[in-house]
Amino acid sequence: MTAMWDNHGARVPVTVLQVEDCQVTANVKTVRPDNTEYHAVQVAASDRPEKTTTAQMLGHFEKAGVSPKRIVKEFPVTPDAHVPVGTTLSAIHFVPGQFVDVVANSLGKGFQGTMKRWNFKGLRASHGVSASHRAAGAIGAHQDPGRVWPGKKMAGRMGGVRRTTLNLTVVRIDTSLDLIYVKGCVSGVDDAHVLVRDAKKKMTHIAQVNHAKGNFDKVLPKHVDDLPFPAGTAELAKEFPPVIVAPSKRRSPFVPIE
Repeated sequence: MTAMWDNHGARVPVTVLQVEDCQVTANVKTVRPDNTEYHAVQVAASDRPEKTTTAQMLGHFEKAGVSPKRIVKEFPVTPDAHVPVGTTLSAIHFVPGQFVDVVANSLGKGFQGTMKRWNFKGLRASHGVSASHRAAGAIGAHQDPGRVWPGKKMAGRMGGVRRTTLNLTVVRIDTSLDLIYVKGCVSGVDDAHVLVRDAKKKMTHIAQVNHAKGNFDKVLPKHVDDLPFPAGTAELAKEFPPVIVAPSKRRSPFVPIE
């Protein structure tokens, strides 16, 4: 994490993400039992040595004409949005000002008690409590049911699970270094692999609803007339400045309200 200042001079905390050797390895088309079709673009990132790659994945990458990768993920798309295999993607795939969801494994904190893991209040720190101030308290019930219900909040392993941070704003992109600056924090340790996708709640679902209603002029975000295809390629990045910053979405905090 770091910080940057918007065009009003206000400080904005950001997380810097890097698109590392990201290439398209396959286009997926599957027919579901109800005869609907599932379309997706398979993307791989972060080069890895051949000796640490399985023979099956080596054949898959060789067929796609790309070097072995560490991470392979699928992104659902519409039938007309398949990207040619082998295309190298750049940070310009994300438009400054748009919303994204970032998926990563959270920090593992080991075995923790109920106060840290579940925000329990704890027992009294004054009279009548003998050396059990941070204890969980009673966990059982009466003779009926005579047992502890499954899912009871107790001490245990904390963190180290898949977490999704919703609706983060892309405030800046740097195509020369393939960097994406998103406003706010992201789960995971430094240099961890994360998955960045278009925000489902603020972008994808809204576009699907407008498309189903026939409001085709509202499918794309405001002030966007058309989208290039294929989007986010390294060739497209050469047509724009290396650094693009999104304007602030709020008024200046240093100017009094009239």
